[in-house]
Amino acid sequence: MYTHHVYIEGIVAVMSIGHTLLGLLETGPRHGYDLKQSYDARFGQDRPLHYGQVYSTLSRLLKNGLVEVDGVEHGGGPDRKRYAVTAAGVTDVEDWLARPEKPEPYLQNTLYTKVVLALLTGRGAAELLDAQRAEHLRLMRELTRRKSGGGLADQLICDHALFHLEADLRWLELTAARLDRLAAEVRS
Repeated sequence: MYTHHVYIEGIVAVMSIGHTLLGLLETGPRHGYDLKQSYDARFGQDRPLHYGQVYSTLSRLLKNGLVEVDGVEHGGGPDRKRYAVTAAGVTDVEDWLARPEKPEPYLQNTLYTKVVLALLTGRGAAELLDAQRAEHLRLMRELTRRKSGGGLADQLICDHALFHLEADLRWLELTAARLDRLAAEVRS
């Protein structure tokens, strides 16, 4: 289905725009404008959808039989189509919701690559790890502030990001503790 990268202060999460719009349509027929507003209010605080994304996604959903035009309003401007989810669309959302997301193990990430390259080229890998730790802690403070002032949805998304950052910090500490061994392996 169609995806959207959601950014939370440097953290990227991918979500399915199509499935999300279908799920929103399950609560009742809506115009594209209303769908965008609802999406942005619930999921797009950091990266709202562009209207073009909404309408191109609705066009694909319509072509695939997952939504239908429920009515058209004529006015001074372009016609406003109201979309409704079809039975096939409801089934598609049910299947998507029931399917677990694939955990992303990050087996080959950029930070690891930077550490190895710093060691290979005689640069300061420990300093790189320290700078990264400081950036993680800065972001964690920002997310914690945001979480304390936000509603439940904001709290949950910030918690998700914070837990990932905590795991990254554990990796940074472990790597720093093993830096001499890694340097010896890299140089041999």
